[in-house]
Amino acid sequence: MTVKSAVSFIDEHHAFAKAAVERGEFASVSAVVAAGIQRLRDEEDERSAMLDAVAEEIRRRAETPDDEFVEHARGDFARILERMIADRAGDDPV
Repeated sequence: MTVKSAVSFIDEHHAFAKAAVERGEFASVSAVVAAGIQRLRDEEDERSAMLDAVAEEIRRRAETPDDEFVEHARGDFARILERMIADRAGDDPV
């Protein structure tokens, strides 16, 4: 379903969108706006997935008995986070 909506732009944003259309990157200014909204949604989904993964790791660590807890070296967290996100998405871990 398509919904029409009036949107106001500052001149710079409008010029950018029109130029993208003129270069053939988008069919219309509306398509530029739609792509921008989709990108924001994708970024929000990614941010949410990362926060969920961090929260899950914190919960998992909080439930780990002290005698089983292993400290990680500095810099390991990024790899751990990537692995958790990949596991959650069903991908092979990095």
